[in-house]
Amino acid sequence: MAGGVGSRFWPISTKKLPKQFHDMLGKGNTLIQQTFKRFESLIPSENIFIATNENYANLVQKQLPEIATKQIVLEPEMRNTAPCILLSALKIYKENPNAVIIIAPSDHWIENESEFLNNVSTAFDFCKKNNALFTLGITPNSPNTGYGYIQFKHSEDSIKKVINFTEKPNLEKAKEFLANGNYLWNAGIFVWSVKSILNSFKTHLPKMYDLFAGGNISYNTSSEKEFIKTNYKKSENISIDFGIMEKADNVFVLPVDFGWNDLGTWGSLYEKLPKDNQQNASIGADVIYRDSENNMLATQSGKKVVIQGLKDFIIVEKEDVLLICPKSNEQNIKEITQDVKNEFGDTYV
Repeated sequence: MAGGVGSRFWPISTKKLPKQFHDMLGKGNTLIQQTFKRFESLIPSENIFIATNENYANLVQKQLPEIATKQIVLEPEMRNTAPCILLSALKIYKENPNAVIIIAPSDHWIENESEFLNNVSTAFDFCKKNNALFTLGITPNSPNTGYGYIQFKHSEDSIKKVINFTEKPNLEKAKEFLANGNYLWNAGIFVWSVKSILNSFKTHLPKMYDLFAGGNISYNTSSEKEFIKTNYKKSENISIDFGIMEKADNVFVLPVDFGWNDLGTWGSLYEKLPKDNQQNASIGADVIYRDSENNMLATQSGKKVVIQGLKDFIIVEKEDVLLICPKSNEQNIKEITQDVKNEFGDTYV
């Protein structure tokens, strides 16, 4: 899934060039390129589909020239995750009704890729044999309030039955979850057979299923684009979590620990970057830090930068835009972009 805007990474991430198409970590590859290479070692490249907004079709083709046009599932409207997952599942079912699918965001950080792929293989094997909706749950290392949580039923089995999903909690509740010992972070990575997920849509989102199933004759043909253009905007705007996972009774989770980060904010990126002795992290700049600590600095110009007397700040420079924001207020960056749009127009967001 590569259709998001990543507005909390403004000003680097914009509607024209979202974060998944940037080399956010300074590794030489963009996030979507890293994600594609990760899966390519387990899944044939011709079986990897990219679901994205139609405005990003050229970006996907430019950054992933090895994939065919038919592998790019284009969304004409932003309708959250459930519609794009259903559309992709119907297209895959038409090619292979026995397929097992993994759904993953294009912009996550995974440190131990071999462990991740071992976990995915475990999930594939389970879903081949069972009518299951499967997710990978991250073993929490802190009472993080920025993630949703998955509660599972205690058992000796490595694969656990899911009791429920909980949206982002407050700090007190997050601490309670960790103390209970049967809660995991929801990473939004799902595995299931194509038959299982389509049956779940029939049961829990029947109107959406009927809408998209009306295009079965068109999928993977030249008439697909016209059907999607006409009907996609009619679908409900809902996530797969709300629409399916929180309602289904055949949900299972594998607790995992492969060094995961959703890279949702500048603060989460800061956690993954190398730091100096004062815990400052820098991308794309030569920096002198004087009496400064715990800062996150990113530029796209290779500037020489001097920071004096600053603590716990995010400083980001992109062309003719400069953001200076306390790390404690990073969740406000999404709202800041609206102020920028109101004051300066769409050009900068």
